[in-house]
Amino acid sequence: MKKTKVWEIALRSMVTAALVAASCAAQAQIMQARPMPATVTVRVSSNGTEQIPKTIFGSFLEPIGDSINNGIVAEVLVNGSLEAGLWNHTNLEAMFRDQPELIESMNSTGIPLPWQPLNAAAGNRYALHVGDAANSWQSLEIMGLPSEQVGIMQKVYLPVPREFSYKVSLYAKHVTGPTGLTVLFRNRETGKTLAEAHMDAPATTWTKYETTIEIPRGAVRRLQAVDFGVAVEGTERVDVDELSVMPKDAIGILDPDAVAMAKAMHVTELRFGGNFTSTYNWRDGIGPLDKRVTMENISWGIPEYNQFGTDEFLQLCDLIGAIPQFDLNMGSGTPEEAADWVRYIRAHHKGPAIYELGNELYGRWQVGYPTIDEIAARTLAFSKAVRAVAPDAQIIATGLGPISNGRWNAAQLTNPPGTFNDLSLHFIMGTNHPRLQPATPDFVAAAAYALPYAVGPYFDKVQAQVDEHPDLRGKVHFAVTEWLFNSKGYGERNFTNESPSWMNEGGAVLAGGFLNTLLRHTGDVKIADMTGIMEFAGIWERRGQVYAAPAYYVFKLYSSVGGDTVLPVTTDSGTYNVAGGVPPLGHVQDIPYVDVVAARSPDGGTVTLLCVNRSLNDDVPTSFDLGSLHITGAIHSEQISAADRYERNDEVEPQHVVPAPYTIPAPAGSSFTVTLRHESVTVIHVKVR
Repeated sequence: MKKTKVWEIALRSMVTAALVAASCAAQAQIMQARPMPATVTVRVSSNGTEQIPKTIFGSFLEPIGDSINNGIVAEVLVNGSLEAGLWNHTNLEAMFRDQPELIESMNSTGIPLPWQPLNAAAGNRYALHVGDAANSWQSLEIMGLPSEQVGIMQKVYLPVPREFSYKVSLYAKHVTGPTGLTVLFRNRETGKTLAEAHMDAPATTWTKYETTIEIPRGAVRRLQAVDFGVAVEGTERVDVDELSVMPKDAIGILDPDAVAMAKAMHVTELRFGGNFTSTYNWRDGIGPLDKRVTMENISWGIPEYNQFGTDEFLQLCDLIGAIPQFDLNMGSGTPEEAADWVRYIRAHHKGPAIYELGNELYGRWQVGYPTIDEIAARTLAFSKAVRAVAPDAQIIATGLGPISNGRWNAAQLTNPPGTFNDLSLHFIMGTNHPRLQPATPDFVAAAAYALPYAVGPYFDKVQAQVDEHPDLRGKVHFAVTEWLFNSKGYGERNFTNESPSWMNEGGAVLAGGFLNTLLRHTGDVKIADMTGIMEFAGIWERRGQVYAAPAYYVFKLYSSVGGDTVLPVTTDSGTYNVAGGVPPLGHVQDIPYVDVVAARSPDGGTVTLLCVNRSLNDDVPTSFDLGSLHITGAIHSEQISAADRYERNDEVEPQHVVPAPYTIPAPAGSSFTVTLRHESVTVIHVKVR
């Protein structure tokens, strides 16, 4: 035992020494290029000319994860259509980890996931019918017993205490026996029924039945799971299909909390697109909701109920004041199909709209992707089809970059002037896979914070490529239709909170840094869509609670400068260099710790200072000198920061990381000082003349 203990101590010493050495090696790759002064000075000039496009503050919505179903859509149930084969293997594993009881239910009864027997003791009293359904492909026959309750249920979360009244509907076809159905909410722990309603369903053909369930206030706590169930009466046998539970306060099918947060975000345009675009047929998402067919979203291996289609997207855009941007299917779709969709959109929407021709068509993960030799002709064919319907349409063509070899974009730029107005660029970067290994958390963070700044010169390179075509110069700009910083590595390195990313306070710093870079390139970039308005860097819904990632609040603070004019800024901030960071931006020099963009309102009366402090440790006193602009009132500021870069919001603590407002009394003259906390974003509004 004594010998073993000695070896354990020796082994621990060796491991500790190795970690210390690795830490020192990693830290050596973060080199201070210019030391930070005791007080950083930021000078702002009043001579700005470049106006900030309002559409630079756009966002992105795609049926991925729970962004639409169980997200922006208020529907409580999952798979109300009772279909099979809607989830891929990865998503099934996640479902079974969350609810292992579903494995037994699936194996013993065949009830479509995530439904299960309301009373397991009743045994298997269920039969799937394929090809005889009120909607889509399948229905489920429930066969009652004289002395046992028989039915189906699923685990749900309700948006309490916001709403206690729920509209319930289902389709039923009576087979034999009694004709009564009971719909109910039940306490999962005690089995006690919390509230119920009765339906009489005697029709022998598919018929829709509706009722309302009122839950007593206080019966269900916030974040408490309950069972929703449907029970048959006695020996009744009945087919059921197309079940729905909708909060009474839903806006159409939309979640009112998510809509309110999206409106507060001040999104100026909203993109409906993504990988699902390359197989999406817009006709699947129009017409009566009860007739829309459920299918698998093969891009993401999740159900697609098609409840959220063109009209629902247009309604959301109207509610939040955003220009709709539609990503047209250039994968499995045709120019004629795209033109028909544009025709439908124009008939149902009288305001401006933006049309994007395909999504990431350079990628072999896209269904029906064109080769580099095909992309220009295919883009032209779709453009002609769209312009035949909407001659004045703003069209975005699929570009590649900003970090690329330029060959794909060169092919697109062979198209004649007028084929498209903008070239799309996507900037989605993982932050937890630096080239240097092993890497300390501080190195990973410093390398991540370099990414938004380092991409700036690449926008210049892509613009230079456009400018090589005199007939396109000044006519073709860029649309960054997806941008995101995530914490997902390659292969098995699939972690969630090991580096700054959209989900934590570090993601707020990344979002502010990237928006600052965009604001310095407003001459080139005219549209930008943060990923996304739901999930990722935006709004989340989990267990009936709506909340937002820290980056959401940065976007919300920044969006106030849409339409302002960018003012020249100089700063003596310290800088640092990174070697061995995240490829392909692994070696970056002269990254400013304090990064400031200034903007002046159209009436000239307000200057907004958008400040990012990338320093890992230093709270930096920063003096702002507005030069010839005289401060005329109190200064209002909001700062988002946290004690730790990994802190985040969730359904338990939805307001854990949010901006802190504070006011500075009006100073004399044109200067004032604010301390920018380490790893923070600060937005300052100054009244001037």
